[in-house]
Amino acid sequence: MTNVVTSEGPAEVPIPIGADEEVAGQVRGIYVDGIIAARGALPRAWAEQLAEDIDTAFKEALSRPNGAVGRGPNRHYVEIHPEQLRGFVELADHPWVRSVCEAVLGPEYQIIELGFDVPRPGAMNQPWHRDFPMPDETRQNKRLTSLAFNATAVDTAEEMGPFEIASGTQWDWSEEFEHGMFPPKSMYSRYAERAVRKYPKMGDISARSALTIHRGTRNFSQKSRPVLVLGVDAPGAGNAEHHDMAVTREYWERLPERLRAHLVCPVVDKLEPIYQKHSIEGLMMGEA
Repeated sequence: MTNVVTSEGPAEVPIPIGADEEVAGQVRGIYVDGIIAARGALPRAWAEQLAEDIDTAFKEALSRPNGAVGRGPNRHYVEIHPEQLRGFVELADHPWVRSVCEAVLGPEYQIIELGFDVPRPGAMNQPWHRDFPMPDETRQNKRLTSLAFNATAVDTAEEMGPFEIASGTQWDWSEEFEHGMFPPKSMYSRYAERAVRKYPKMGDISARSALTIHRGTRNFSQKSRPVLVLGVDAPGAGNAEHHDMAVTREYWERLPERLRAHLVCPVVDKLEPIYQKHSIEGLMMGEA
């Protein structure tokens, strides 16, 4: 039997001093379940625009080598610049997003990634995984140092292959995790028992620990299920080095000062296409 060395969070959830019940609930949700959501946080029109922008960026990425990276059969990930998303400010500076980031990661949180996943028709079950190996800070000190926010571009239905997450498994750690990310199949029953499928609607926002074990499921429909990803770090977490997000000087000057304080990326004269660095080889083969 595989030995799970870490399977419980901290004895006391690190709720910020003076936090009200709403903020305390956000932190508890991330630390206990690994995922929380704000239903209808953004207008449906925002999500419709998101769908248009993803479609445009996806077609452009597919037109050049290494513009889109595989995440399994018929499943792709594309990283984009903030200027490619008309609703970037509305998402990144949303009060709920700010509140969760400050409460979980601290007031100096850093926005380090913007991209989207596209599970297309025929996408298979992914193997259970986390997005990157568990940092020492998490394993040793039971502190979470990153968050992934998701916003769907469609109303998710069962046949479209919903996202599946194993509640509370952000603390799981074993030397048998391949590349620190993929639990052995001997542990799959643990994740199946804890699995919760998510059916977000257009306008919903979710936040999760990228360490919580999860997978995309098989898409039986004839529709794609694109979902936006906003990655946020605590200072020093180190995930920014895996991403190439940038903004132009003109765009930077138009951003709210409050948002600029959290956007850690180069300010350039001209944007260059992004060639995705963060390839996850273990996702290329779908599970049965």
